[in-house]
Amino acid sequence: MTQTLADKVKARRTFAIISHPDAGKTTITEQLLLFGGAIRQAGTVKGKKSGRFAKSDWMDIEKQRGISVTSSVMQVDYDGKQINILDTPGHEDFSEDTYRTLMAVDSAVMVIDSGKGIEPQTKKLFKVCSMRGIPIFTFINKMDRDGREPMDLIAELEEVLGIEAYPMNWPMGMGKNLLGLYDIYNNRVELTHPEENEDNDFLPLNEDGEIEGDYQVTQSTIYTQAVEDVQLLKEAGNDFSEEAIAAGKLTPVFFGSALTGFGVQTFLDAFVDFAPSPSEHVTVAEEIVEPTDENFTGFIFKIQANMNPAHRDRIAFVRVCSGEFKPGMDVFVHRTGKKIKLAHTTQFMADSREQVQTAVAGDIIGLYDTGNFQIGDTIYEGKKGLQFEALPQFTPELFMKVTPKNVMKQKSFHKGVQQLVQEGAIQLYKTYHTEDYILGAVGQLQFEVFQYRLLHEYNAEVEMTPMGSKIARWIDSDDLDPNMSSSRNLLCRDRFGNPVFLFENQFAMRWFEDKYPEVKLTALL
Repeated sequence: MTQTLADKVKARRTFAIISHPDAGKTTITEQLLLFGGAIRQAGTVKGKKSGRFAKSDWMDIEKQRGISVTSSVMQVDYDGKQINILDTPGHEDFSEDTYRTLMAVDSAVMVIDSGKGIEPQTKKLFKVCSMRGIPIFTFINKMDRDGREPMDLIAELEEVLGIEAYPMNWPMGMGKNLLGLYDIYNNRVELTHPEENEDNDFLPLNEDGEIEGDYQVTQSTIYTQAVEDVQLLKEAGNDFSEEAIAAGKLTPVFFGSALTGFGVQTFLDAFVDFAPSPSEHVTVAEEIVEPTDENFTGFIFKIQANMNPAHRDRIAFVRVCSGEFKPGMDVFVHRTGKKIKLAHTTQFMADSREQVQTAVAGDIIGLYDTGNFQIGDTIYEGKKGLQFEALPQFTPELFMKVTPKNVMKQKSFHKGVQQLVQEGAIQLYKTYHTEDYILGAVGQLQFEVFQYRLLHEYNAEVEMTPMGSKIARWIDSDDLDPNMSSSRNLLCRDRFGNPVFLFENQFAMRWFEDKYPEVKLTALL
């Protein structure tokens, strides 16, 4: 049977996985791909000695350090649904990439370490999701290890994040004593290991919420305690509400272990049922673009250089908002007004890719970019002028002067800097008089990754000279005097040519504002 556009959109689930570093975010991504049949073996970020690396961690530096420093995009079919997974950097230095990625999804999965609870980066990313009002699903990970009491974790979730929680399942023990999960929503118990002479991991519950029959697990005090906990939750906890989940007011909570895969399929089954399909997008002119609108629209939320280092390629990641993509179609780029044919496109499994034949709202496609696109660009079919809201950009806090060590590598150096800066994880400034290159970032790790990639992807070894913390402020003035620059406020231009002052400290900025009241200083986010 031929699917309509509405049918295709309804089957899409596009979500990001957010967490603090080391909570198991990339590992659960691997398990979701495994259950979706996209991979045969999950490689965890801890398994370096075996030579197995996370499928979603595709850069060499990610494999070496065991961290994610760039957002990965993966697609998998599961239970009749097309799932688009965006695995984001957990490290706080790469939060800008993560924030932009969260603009491209319809829901989020929040991974929490059962031993640590809510951590700072999780709190920050939750706030962004909450501001957007998107549904948030919680997976409390590492139940195969000893951790904090589940009741404490649920209480912290509600108190610290200010969202109501509904446990969909409940752990029967933890660590070596983890017997299984009491599945509240499906009214069954999922065992870590089948009972003797049984080949089924699932045991149904009776009307009283207990396992019927002579099973060894029922003799355990751990099982008895779990039954009591669940009864307490049913009496004193929150009610289940699909409407509250959809509004981002209630988070369904799942317990499990991403490392062993225990509880992951139960989570995935529930997620595809309750996560939303793509919804409308609003333009700058406050027009509503429905996902089933006939004209193709989308926006670029990420640019990645050298996904294939042998070809020095650049890929622009597009979130499709409406219509249906077809190879060879013509679209407008709002920022430039140019009409471009989308002939070379791709879909992803981290660094693996295949040619796109069709894509609808919710899908993520990659466009081979020769310099036509920037992060935040709106692309569209139909009448000219359509533009979605701008994506967030952050004011950097740390700055480095960067120069090539070998003057013979100037060409490689300039090309590498320009291409990597366009990815948006680091910002470039040129001094007004000397045109020295200055890099701005949120955290130190961004500089280290930038330096590593210049060397290994562009063969350009560089000298990085710390400039310390600065306060960057953009200037809204038609009458700019270069003599305003001094030793305490360095006048630069950003990569778009906009004038920027880098102030030494708050005192220097206040002094400047007092001396030049006609100049308006503006910060980014």
